[in-house]
Amino acid sequence: MRVVTRLAFRGLATIDALANRLYGWRFNPLYQSGTIVVFLYIVLVVTGVWLTLFYRVGSPWTSVNGLTANVWYGNWVRGLHRYASDAAVVATVLHAWRMFAERRSWGPRTLAWVSGVLLVALVMICGWTGYVMVWDAFGEALAREFARMLDSLPFLSEPISRAFTGEQPVASSFFFVVLFAHIGIPLGAIVLFWLHVRRLARPAYLPPRPLMWAVAGALTALAVARPLGMGPQADPFVIPDAVVMDVFFAFWLPVTGLVGGGTALAILAGAFVAGLVVPMLTAARGAARPPASTVNEDLCVGCVQCSLDCPYHAIEMVPRAADPSSLVARVDPSLCVSCGICAASCAPMGIGPSGRTGRDQMAALRPLLAEPQGALNGAVVVIGCEHGAGTFATALAAEGARFHPVRCAGNLHTSVIELMLRGGASGVLVLACPPRDCWNREGPRWLVERAYHGREAELQARVDRRRLRIAYANAGERRAAVAALRLFQQDLDTLEPPITPDSRISESEPVCEPDSTEGPV
Repeated sequence: MRVVTRLAFRGLATIDALANRLYGWRFNPLYQSGTIVVFLYIVLVVTGVWLTLFYRVGSPWTSVNGLTANVWYGNWVRGLHRYASDAAVVATVLHAWRMFAERRSWGPRTLAWVSGVLLVALVMICGWTGYVMVWDAFGEALAREFARMLDSLPFLSEPISRAFTGEQPVASSFFFVVLFAHIGIPLGAIVLFWLHVRRLARPAYLPPRPLMWAVAGALTALAVARPLGMGPQADPFVIPDAVVMDVFFAFWLPVTGLVGGGTALAILAGAFVAGLVVPMLTAARGAARPPASTVNEDLCVGCVQCSLDCPYHAIEMVPRAADPSSLVARVDPSLCVSCGICAASCAPMGIGPSGRTGRDQMAALRPLLAEPQGALNGAVVVIGCEHGAGTFATALAAEGARFHPVRCAGNLHTSVIELMLRGGASGVLVLACPPRDCWNREGPRWLVERAYHGREAELQARVDRRRLRIAYANAGERRAAVAALRLFQQDLDTLEPPITPDSRISESEPVCEPDSTEGPV
């Protein structure tokens, strides 16, 4: 499974890099696949309500045909509804691909993955009921195929397929049930969506407005430029020459039609179960499993910053056992994904995953800075996320830079940046993942806030910001990262000579100092 996820990640990084060149990371639709699905859901609800006003369960095909024939308020609305549903399938697949490739599907993220799989199943069922409602040749083919599958179940007393043999007209009650399901399923999906995002702090629900309106405009233009037609009315006594089907919702139909009903049902059920067990297959185990953050309560001053910055609601402030009037941070290991963002938010460096707290990060640099000639010696240090720039560290080193990997840019304590500059580096370039594609959601965002906008634990004012630069590059943007490094090196050449190396910093001295007015709350 590790090989599969690695290949999936390489493919994802390649198309991400291409999309970034076309749209920029702010409006890269691939980074917004999840929020695009939410926006398309809203489009489908609005257009669906309108279409329902003209639908008649007693004459389904006739009512839809009349709506389709009206170019002013029927055809393009139905087309928008249809194309938005297809786009939702594409966006859902891209979103699932990203979560799988980046292995964000296990541990505390299992609930999001499992609820996502259930949402995919509901999306498909909702699409199928929508096509059955039309009751053309394609809708009839879907109804017959599902009836054939259900007939294989041993507990049904009467074959469901008998309803579509033509012995008698299909009852209006059938279309009422299908209509009820088509409306009720999206409403029920809201509960699953709540489960899908409930463990996220500050979830983004909609894409940026320019991208949102670009998607709406493109789908509307497609609906107008390529109006929908009507397939032949369903007739059990007529075999159509060809059935035009929607490949996004019925790609499986040609395969299942070649096997028995029981086998076809087993294929669909197997695909569903396979999706549910992905967290078990992709989970890191043993020593490879990253540790959850822990708190050194002797250092915690109760400032609540780590709780505010945590992207997963994994940290809460609780009363101290020795002094209930003050607060101390407490980590819930079942919710912690080991992103380390809390470590970078703590000025006294009292929280974080084992080996990646602020003090651990500073201690890891001291052997490098203690070398007699100064290991940095005026070089540019590139600090790169191991998921992004870390994949082409050799290319950056070939440009004369010293590469320093971090698990996530949001885990980087600002004291490390200052320590590198005081230790002889001419500049520090942080190459983070694009903010809309951080593996830990908010790492680059909080890094920028700490470096430039005074967010706790901030980079101290004494640090020359001209010698710090933050740029973004994913695993497929080697050229962009090298170009950013070269530009930074050129800008550094215009500054005065680098500061004199000074590595005489006590190991217990945090370079990033907590506010002297703060204390246990």
